[in-house]
Amino acid sequence: MAAGKNSVTKEPTNNTLSFPHLDRQIEARPGETIYQAARRGSVRIVGACGGRGTCGSCMVHVSEGSFERTGEADGKRIKRWMRACQVSATSNCTVEISARSLAPVVRAETDVATDEQLPLAPVVVNHDLMLTAASLADVRADSERLLAAIPGATHCDLHALRALPAVLRSQQWQVRARVRHNEVIAVAAPGSRTLGLAIDLGTTNAAGFLIDLESGRRLASMGIENPQAAWGGDVISRINHAMVGGEPAAELQTAAVGALNALAHDLCLAVGALTDDIVDVAICGNTAMHHLLLGLPVRQLGKAPFIAAQRESVDIKARDIGLKVCAGAYVHLVGNIGGFVGGDHVTALLATEDQWQDGVPTLVMDIGTNTEITLIHGDRMYSASCPSGPALEGGHIACGMRAAEGAIEKVTIVNDSISLGIIGTRSQAAVGICGSGVLDVMAAMLSSGLMSARGRLAAGGVGISELKGKRILNLAPDVWFSQVDIRQVQLAKSAIRTGTELLMQAAGLVESDIQRFIIAGAFGAYINLESGIAIGLFPDLPRERFTQVGNAAGVGVRCLLASSHARRRADDIARTCEYVELSSVKAFQRRFVYHIDFHQPSTLTPGHV
Repeated sequence: MAAGKNSVTKEPTNNTLSFPHLDRQIEARPGETIYQAARRGSVRIVGACGGRGTCGSCMVHVSEGSFERTGEADGKRIKRWMRACQVSATSNCTVEISARSLAPVVRAETDVATDEQLPLAPVVVNHDLMLTAASLADVRADSERLLAAIPGATHCDLHALRALPAVLRSQQWQVRARVRHNEVIAVAAPGSRTLGLAIDLGTTNAAGFLIDLESGRRLASMGIENPQAAWGGDVISRINHAMVGGEPAAELQTAAVGALNALAHDLCLAVGALTDDIVDVAICGNTAMHHLLLGLPVRQLGKAPFIAAQRESVDIKARDIGLKVCAGAYVHLVGNIGGFVGGDHVTALLATEDQWQDGVPTLVMDIGTNTEITLIHGDRMYSASCPSGPALEGGHIACGMRAAEGAIEKVTIVNDSISLGIIGTRSQAAVGICGSGVLDVMAAMLSSGLMSARGRLAAGGVGISELKGKRILNLAPDVWFSQVDIRQVQLAKSAIRTGTELLMQAAGLVESDIQRFIIAGAFGAYINLESGIAIGLFPDLPRERFTQVGNAAGVGVRCLLASSHARRRADDIARTCEYVELSSVKAFQRRFVYHIDFHQPSTLTPGHV
């Protein structure tokens, strides 16, 4: 039946979500979950699975307003804390976010203090010039005048050309020309600062370093969470989102660029500089981060045989991807090795080269959401990536969180007593558990008999109780470790140990042949080595063979920024590494299942993969 002439069809209206703890208000579209609205409005709610409803980490409390829950039967009692990805506002709502999402980050993951000085061979070189003023007797164009004074320079960047006339005349024909190879990328007043920005774009965090390219000094460092985490804690979740193309892919690229621009702005602000003073940028990241930042298609990267659109290092104008630095500056993106072994692992290898260049069997492992491993044996290098997921960094863990205030980072169980180390002040209450705490609690449960070698929680013992009919270990009020959490860690540690084992097999070695075991990555700097060995994450080698080097990727990318020689060496390393696709190795599934349980030692015999 046709509608009457006076009938009016009301369009659904947006609702306002208020977050009192953040003093923020955002709009929620009709049918949009609170998690989706928060992601769009840049309000951080932890969601390791990217809002698919599988991890239970995005907990919120709606204190005012009405809402609907996905899959909720009519009349079912609504709990105080609910998954934000399963709740949609049907009116204006006041929302409380769990403490694990709000906790301020303590570990910036930018490694050491700022007093380092890097060897310099910069790609961008300053030329301080005094040019002859234009006159009726000398009517050369400004660009001709400039290029004639710089040996080898052939052209100017368009933005440099636009700025040139004003700079020359305001500075009485003195100018600082910034030259990259044969291109003048920028012009500035004499004495202007010449800065570089190095960024380690990790799956979980992004670390930025501001470098003085005239002295090689590190001026400032900063680490922030990678905002792409709102689309999932692991690369596969983000790839699946971006595979749709169009707006979803653009969201991830925009999020990454936003993080880089925030780092550039805040680092320059910290030293009283302008972002226009940043004339060179170097970025490392795994293959997925590399592709998502550049807006490259990732569909072919997300399924076997995991082929990258670009493997070699690449230099592009910063403005082409939206970076707000000097308009003519370039970005150098470190090349990838293969599959998901990306440029961040290349820079980690570069930074640790003095520890493996003698060819003694050495394993370099960068532990993270995506764990990369390289075995150096003689003049050969074998590399692989392990889909370890975010469990070892607190993701996909019911009470997991980043290394922030209130995170449990150490756990011991002695004489039926659980002792905790919590990040923050001594009076800080525990609000969750971070990656180093996850390893510790696994090792403590195993050694105390609270967990079997198969990974089953005991029926009784200190801290053991039940939640929703499931067995858990209580660590603190509202913080526990469950059977599901154990399984997540088992999967992660098995992937990493299997990768280690199969690389050794590819080189014709066994794990006991490893003479140096270098653990890289910001997470790797904080883990308890004994806990890692106890649960079988690492082989049981003499302890003096292990070295924890922290964020080696950050060290390497700073070297790349400061030196053209380091860039060439990084390219050599990437080409030398022989990529091993673990999923294609016949023994992978069998060894993966073997390492799910907790036992030492490995029994795999050497042989070529």
